[in-house]
Amino acid sequence: MTQKKILLLSVSAGAGHMRAAEAIRAYSLDPRYRVVADHLDVMNYVTAGFRKIYTDFYLKLINKAPTLWGYLYQASHEAQADGTIEKLRRALERLNARALLKEIATVNPDAIICTHFLPAEMLARLLRKQRLHCPVWVQVTDFDLHRMWVHEGMAGYFAANDEVAFRMRAQGIAADTIHVTGIPIMPGFALRPDRAAAAQQLGLDASRTTILLMGGGAGLGSLEQIAARLLRIAGDFQLIAMAGKNDRVHAALMNLAAQFPGRLVVQSYTDHIEQWMACADLVVTKPGGLTSSECLAMGLPMIVNAPIPGQEERNADYLLEQGVALKAFDEVTLEYRVRYLLEHPEKLHEMRIKAIALGRADAACRVLEQVCHSGYSPCRNDMPVQPIMPPTSLPAL
Repeated sequence: MTQKKILLLSVSAGAGHMRAAEAIRAYSLDPRYRVVADHLDVMNYVTAGFRKIYTDFYLKLINKAPTLWGYLYQASHEAQADGTIEKLRRALERLNARALLKEIATVNPDAIICTHFLPAEMLARLLRKQRLHCPVWVQVTDFDLHRMWVHEGMAGYFAANDEVAFRMRAQGIAADTIHVTGIPIMPGFALRPDRAAAAQQLGLDASRTTILLMGGGAGLGSLEQIAARLLRIAGDFQLIAMAGKNDRVHAALMNLAAQFPGRLVVQSYTDHIEQWMACADLVVTKPGGLTSSECLAMGLPMIVNAPIPGQEERNADYLLEQGVALKAFDEVTLEYRVRYLLEHPEKLHEMRIKAIALGRADAACRVLEQVCHSGYSPCRNDMPVQPIMPPTSLPAL
């Protein structure tokens, strides 16, 4: 049978959208799919000024002025599609889409999957004008639905959960084009690495209570201050701090680690975060859609910290409602939440059970199956998983 050619389009504004696309591409390497998948970052096909707005400016805004970003998020959600500002924004996007469209024509895919709203919006106009003839699918990467994800002419939408699917229908998306798959994460999460083996490989002590501190791919959220505060908590636990791609934060955390030998481990960005998660009992993290999905797949209780107003606040609301996370409003509250969970392992166990029930480790697999219209499913529901540790077996503080 002829292999299908799938093109994955994403945007490097934050790491989550790119990771979702890479997860789908990783599953495409399974020969049972008979698929060839390419992944393009749309930002490599736009002008330098446009790229600065969508990447550098976005990161500065959410880090330095998150309240302003929250306002823009809500204002753009409520904006009328035929308004002057929206028309100007789309015109600017069209001007910046020429190189991308040329590359799409060169690839000549059988199907396109967008893990960011920008390429979906760019391609929607071409579909309306019948200048693009392959199906375009959209993977929403949060537990919320912003209006900018919604476009006419899409072949189908992939939703994180039933509530997002409901919101899609409310936005006028046809019910038969909506598929509840979860948010795509890498195949390694379906295997749930063994804690002892992962700890030995990473130089950690598998028998000690372990807290994982994360700030996304950009290393946001005052990680060095939070790490310093948590290390003042008495008890025999080890802290892993993930600095992402933030060199300044990495250096500050390394200086802190020198003051707490054997208690703080610092790691920069890694493509194998599942190995570190396998060693953790609790995660302190920003509630990005991808990170949250990875934690759920690993059955990890969360304390959500410094959510970006807008999409991450919506993600946090979902996690809190489901009982898999607590929320820290500031560093004092964060310390209290950590102390509480360390002193109440039965609560950690309860949250872990709920997280496992919500996890969708095979989301990327399901997306690929739907796009390929395959009647045979190489996804397995009998993947080996690690047994859930009862509260009494957690290392004592």
